[in-house]
Amino acid sequence: MKKGVVIFWLVLIALIVAGIGLSVFTSSRPGALDSFARCLEQKGVVFYGAFWCPHCQKTKSMFGSSAKLLPYVECSTPDGKGQLQVCKDKGVTSYPTWIFPDGKVLTGERTLQELSDASGCALPQ
Repeated sequence: MKKGVVIFWLVLIALIVAGIGLSVFTSSRPGALDSFARCLEQKGVVFYGAFWCPHCQKTKSMFGSSAKLLPYVECSTPDGKGQLQVCKDKGVTSYPTWIFPDGKVLTGERTLQELSDASGCALPQ
């Protein structure tokens, strides 16, 4: 085997290993809104959405890497044409929908401050 081919493969393998290592390192770091997302869950707040909903995706993106900690319930059937029974039972008719333990319901895109005010969870400084 030629020396150039060996070097090419070694560099390629090194880049792959470095990429995997970087993704593990960055995903294990806490997100800026981790405490806020955890507080929402602890308070019993639930975020109902659908994978195909652009407003739900925008809401998740507001939380950045902390979105994985949100108390999220997927409402859409896998084909995107129906709604799961758990969401029908809760009366969810639009996405995103936030339901609070006291019965308060917020629909549509909401700011972090609105979620903080409704839940009593403090936003990190």
